[in-house]
Amino acid sequence: MRVFDAAAVHAALPWPFLIEALRKAHLGSMPASDVVVQSDPAGGEAQFITLPGWAPGGPIAVKMVGVFPQNAALRPPQPAVQGLVALFDGATGAPLLSADGAAMTARKTAADSALGSSILARRDVADLLIVGAGALAPHFAEAHLAARPSLRRVTIWNRTAARAEAVAAQLRENGIDAAASEDLEGCLARADVVSCVTMSDKALVKGALLRPGTHLDLVGAYLPTLREADDTALARGTIFVDSRNNMKSGGDLSQAVASGAITWETVKADLFELVQGKRQGRTRADQITVFKNNGGAHLDLFTASALSQTLG
Repeated sequence: MRVFDAAAVHAALPWPFLIEALRKAHLGSMPASDVVVQSDPAGGEAQFITLPGWAPGGPIAVKMVGVFPQNAALRPPQPAVQGLVALFDGATGAPLLSADGAAMTARKTAADSALGSSILARRDVADLLIVGAGALAPHFAEAHLAARPSLRRVTIWNRTAARAEAVAAQLRENGIDAAASEDLEGCLARADVVSCVTMSDKALVKGALLRPGTHLDLVGAYLPTLREADDTALARGTIFVDSRNNMKSGGDLSQAVASGAITWETVKADLFELVQGKRQGRTRADQITVFKNNGGAHLDLFTASALSQTLG
């Protein structure tokens, strides 16, 4: 069995390779999957999540991951999401590989959104705004740039300006034209692609500020109590999701449905339908597209399967 540490995961899964692997995986059917969530028995906000996925006639992946939001405040900070992903032979149950969970989560989550932007964002997009400056932020910037090569400039906004500048500096070291900004409203009005990677419990993206043709990528609000975009953003946009299976779990859509701004029937398509050509994505240059990245065990399975292809 091969063991991949974080550096090996990132090296083995370059963005173009992984985005294409996810696209091909979505040509098939949804794997069987489940999720088991355990909350901190001491009453804290941390959770431990187990996500098994099993492809018909294919491999089995299990992600075992802790979600510890308080890790960002540690000195030095640690990723909020850490754990392991294991891949097993679907015919024999034999273990094939294990990989660093934080790296695998960063890779598959960013590639999921990048696949969405490769289908839904305009081909001439130039300005990318990343809302949030946590551990995932630089990965999302790089993944969107790989998915939409027309992107030329990256702006990072975060409530804590110093963290935004740190991410921008990291991207500049990698040759990316990146800057930090404290003017979220101004950034929203200029951006062609907006990618939100936060743990916010209140809407940060004001839909009235989005200009026609924007692609809005919502990632962080994975709980019903969290929110990244307001009702106006969702009502103005054409909504897509990565999968319909767990689209009701996050706060952005569920809160907008509860308020009456949208209905569940408003969701136009998921990635399986888009990749397979069953539903159409963007239809007009001035259309605002909204992609809700919900994640799921199937994406961990797809990513672990892609990693196994590098074993030779």
